[in-house]
Amino acid sequence: MKNKYSFFSNKECEMFPCHKCEDEEFNCLFCYCPLYLLGEKCGGNYIYTEKGIKDCSNCMIPHKLGGYEYVLYKMNEFI
Repeated sequence: MKNKYSFFSNKECEMFPCHKCEDEEFNCLFCYCPLYLLGEKCGGNYIYTEKGIKDCSNCMIPHKLGGYEYVLYKMNEFI
């Protein structure tokens, strides 16, 4: 891994893993995804509930290897 600061797993967290995953490499860095505010432009696997709330529980983008770089790339849309 190029940048060690871009990935960590908090396996002692009471919610770990917060998403269903088959991978043992689960990144907790973006516990709360900064791309949530991009709505439909985030690029993730999400749905909207009947109440209009964005449900990202099926999205693994920020939690997989390469997720850090993807989030940084998408953050340019905030500027």
